[in-house]
Amino acid sequence: MNSSLRIGVVGGGASAVCLLAALARAGDLSNGRLVVYEPSARPWRGRPYQPDMDTVRVNAPPQDMSVCADQPGHFQDWLLSNDLLASSGGPYWDGRAGTAFVPRTYYGAYLEQSAWTAWTTLLRRGWRVELVRDRVERVIPGQDDLTLVTAGGSRTRVDHVVLGVGGGAPADLYSLSDSDRFVADPYPLVRTVSGIDPDATVGVIGSGLTAVDVVRSLTSAGHRGRISLLSRRGVLPSVRQRPIHHQPRYFTPTRLRALAAGGANVTLAQLGSIMTEELRAAGENPAALWAELAAVEHEAPTDRLRRQLAAVGSPRMSLRILQQLVPEAGPDVWPLLSDAEQDHLLARHHRTVMSICCPMSPANAEFLLRTVHCGQLRVVRGLRAVCADRGGRFTIHTGQHRETADVVINAVNPRLRGFSAQARPLVESLVAAGLAERHPRGGLRVQRATSALTTGGQARRGIYALGDTASGSLFFTFGIQSLVDRAADVVGAIRSEHIASATNTRAAHGSFTDLMPRIA
Repeated sequence: MNSSLRIGVVGGGASAVCLLAALARAGDLSNGRLVVYEPSARPWRGRPYQPDMDTVRVNAPPQDMSVCADQPGHFQDWLLSNDLLASSGGPYWDGRAGTAFVPRTYYGAYLEQSAWTAWTTLLRRGWRVELVRDRVERVIPGQDDLTLVTAGGSRTRVDHVVLGVGGGAPADLYSLSDSDRFVADPYPLVRTVSGIDPDATVGVIGSGLTAVDVVRSLTSAGHRGRISLLSRRGVLPSVRQRPIHHQPRYFTPTRLRALAAGGANVTLAQLGSIMTEELRAAGENPAALWAELAAVEHEAPTDRLRRQLAAVGSPRMSLRILQQLVPEAGPDVWPLLSDAEQDHLLARHHRTVMSICCPMSPANAEFLLRTVHCGQLRVVRGLRAVCADRGGRFTIHTGQHRETADVVINAVNPRLRGFSAQARPLVESLVAAGLAERHPRGGLRVQRATSALTTGGQARRGIYALGDTASGSLFFTFGIQSLVDRAADVVGAIRSEHIASATNTRAAHGSFTDLMPRIA
């Protein structure tokens, strides 16, 4: 292994930016070579943060979106310094939430600047940094390193590979791609809405945050036709309450990591008991939270929306505590559950967890209610199939009836697949070479503590998954806070391996000073 560190990063989206920021803060890694592979025209933004309409907003407050682990206000400070946000008020201020929700294109610009800032920092420290506009399709293992092979045929030898390829476009669940009136991927929405007749009847497959973006952007562009959100359960995102910061006492990453280190398995019921302890210590009634969770599946979508909107400023903290602690502790919770418990959670409660922990802004909730009340928007449960008719329209089958639509827009969550279709040759090469194992729930198997790929239950040296590629082994693989935490873990693992390797090399061959007399 070379004394100079060599790292290849596959994918140049938000995951790569978080990794660059973590590397730039690792001052003891003084030099090396970093190669980032990203074929798209706009690196660093990824799919979610490309230039788009102002209606497409970041669904979290600026203080939750920093790419720097030690600077939680980094994004907010960037917005203020670039005159894109006032300290309060302004066009993006949500008075009910007491915070701002800025356009996603702003966040894309922030990611770009953060990437180049980290890039410059590494260059100043002696790193050689490159951006290769090509797609990696193979990884070939060597005796002490790995060779990355691109679609264009270039080959680069590295010591460490970080996979951050992202989930790609949504899956076409109903095989509608042959229809000209099917929008397979809604982003960028500025392009999507411009191609739709304002009077067309539109069916949107999905009822999550992407579906909310679609509805808001359509109506903002002057759409007059009926819009239906189509899904099996009709679960809308929860409404974000005014933010608080709760200092946990029981449901903490430290406690959960200690359980994981001891090899303990816990059940969902036991985790519920720990959360109950946490809520009671905060003076909250746990029963109110369990009722809120049950309401996700059983309460009518618009009734739940109306009730939650009225509770945005509620003094009760139980829902806020859950929304803070589950994403914070989620990576530590997930490996503690048995396979059977994980399967049960995904089969029965996945939509509930996503609704609660990925909430929409009060402004978007208020907008949805207005659109429902005026009769333009409906939330349709029980979706079973969507069929393209010969005449160019679509027939929508639910548990109770059929209806038609002129246009269908796909708002399915792409993360359910683990990685994009473009990454399939790379994943297949990793599996064929014995460097990776597919996880049955999507993505690749990884070690929780380091995000290193695992085969046969053992971590592989030098290959890591960051973001959606790690789905299945990990639960919260998305969201900037999760990416920042996992990027820090990956850089920590790379640092440890590099130091250990350098120490072994010195022990085997002696220091440069020791060699001088022999050379003379």
